[in-house]
Amino acid sequence: MNVESSEQVEALVTAAEIATLAKVTRAAVSNWRKRYPDFPTPARGAGRNALFALSDVDAWLRQHARGDTSSPEVLIWQALRAQYGDDLIRGLADVSDLSVAGTTSPLEPSLRARIDDIAAQSSLAEVVTGLTERFLGSPGRAGAEQVTTPRLANAVRSFAEPATEVVFDPACGIGSLLLAFEDRSGGVAAGQESNPAAARLAAARARFDGRVDVTVKVGDSLRADQWPDFRAALVVCDPPVNVADWGREDLLLDARWEFGVPTRAESELAWVQHCYAHVAPGGRAVVVMPASVAYRKAGRRIRAELVRRGVLTEVVALPAGMAASHPQPVHLWQLTRPVSPDQVKSFVRMVDLTDNDPDGPFEPLSSQVADVSRVDLLDEEVDLTPGRHVVPLRTDHLAEYMAVREALEGGLQRLGNLLPSLASGPGSLDGSTVRMTDLARVGLVTISDGSAVSTSELLDTDYLAGFLRSAANIKRATSGSGSFRVDIRGSRVPQMSIDDQRAYGTAFRTLDEFERCLADLAKWGERAAALARDGLTRGALLPETKESQ
Repeated sequence: MNVESSEQVEALVTAAEIATLAKVTRAAVSNWRKRYPDFPTPARGAGRNALFALSDVDAWLRQHARGDTSSPEVLIWQALRAQYGDDLIRGLADVSDLSVAGTTSPLEPSLRARIDDIAAQSSLAEVVTGLTERFLGSPGRAGAEQVTTPRLANAVRSFAEPATEVVFDPACGIGSLLLAFEDRSGGVAAGQESNPAAARLAAARARFDGRVDVTVKVGDSLRADQWPDFRAALVVCDPPVNVADWGREDLLLDARWEFGVPTRAESELAWVQHCYAHVAPGGRAVVVMPASVAYRKAGRRIRAELVRRGVLTEVVALPAGMAASHPQPVHLWQLTRPVSPDQVKSFVRMVDLTDNDPDGPFEPLSSQVADVSRVDLLDEEVDLTPGRHVVPLRTDHLAEYMAVREALEGGLQRLGNLLPSLASGPGSLDGSTVRMTDLARVGLVTISDGSAVSTSELLDTDYLAGFLRSAANIKRATSGSGSFRVDIRGSRVPQMSIDDQRAYGTAFRTLDEFERCLADLAKWGERAAALARDGLTRGALLPETKESQ
């Protein structure tokens, strides 16, 4: 396919991206489209799928003083979309290759110039990291099947710990899961990926992280294993799903199918066995599986053999929203290669976390775990769905609902006392200001992780923290794309006496406490509503009537 130049292909933006450019909500953009006849007409699509020319949007925002012109990061992203379309993984890989000496870049000259400019202010690693984070956060993106979300990587890491010195991922995508395990002294991290661009990006991300232990090879792991003799203490994998043509006809006699030859519809069970073939004695594998693999009739024989031989040791049902390419819940299957027969467990641990927050933590409660004997699992169905085996504790709806109501009432009383008493001000603090970088240079503050701490009696830390959260300073410290790291060094704070600083600091501290209390109340309110609704629909609670009052 010939790639058109960025001069010939206009960069297009969605309504959500216009909202990001203008630093407003998407509802505001929708309102602009209705109220202003001169708002740019869609260059492609209509309704929610409308795409607008970036140059037209920029001109309209400037004319109406709505937001700022596009940040360099946004312009880079839009130029990548214009040049690469849906193949953004290849675009990100080509940007990453700029760090490799002697590489001929296919990037358009104008795009290359923009990248060089912003990289000169930070680093190419920062640019690639920000663009990758933006890609990971793009809804409905193409290439999602080659991406393991941060949520899912955290879950796998939680159940794969303690990490080992040798980690292998045979379907590593852009490297998110493989790189989730830190480098250990003398360790090895190996991966394979069928998409050459994704493999290049994975290798580049490892390089930018200083990970000299990581090696990624290109190839289809099922059809052309590039690591045939490699054995790892820990194998992790988030394999492709629902792949009908995974090579079954060519691999019928493959030695990896020691638990049975998977059917055409069970490519996931081919991946499970491939992962197990790479587990060293005493090692284990943690494999991401669609929930349906636990009960589909076609895979019953292989599931039974995994259970019968004591290889499958744990199945974890994760909450919905963990995967990149679909919203359905997924499972983690843990397999162990025992060194001796006495290490084979007599049960499979079932963990049901489907009601947990997808952001974690993933430490299960005792009520979410059941050790099910292997004999009990070997029935006609061999259903490995944790929810069928973990019996939830009965909730005392009334007691918990009353406790939550009491917490809410106490929080509401406390909330009213937290807002500080404030007086009318001069209307502006545009007098003398000082930059954070100047304060840091003379040793009055230390800056780390987007915050500043006073090291002098001349400055109040809470005063600094409050002014660093002003709208002007947030605008200075973050990029328009919202995907790059916060840098507060260019932020400014007003000059005032230490007594005035402390007064401001006290007010900011009180506001922080107010916000924390408000967040707690929101959580209690959600819990109260959920308990009430669940109790009413289950019959555990009754609405109050006049007779019961």
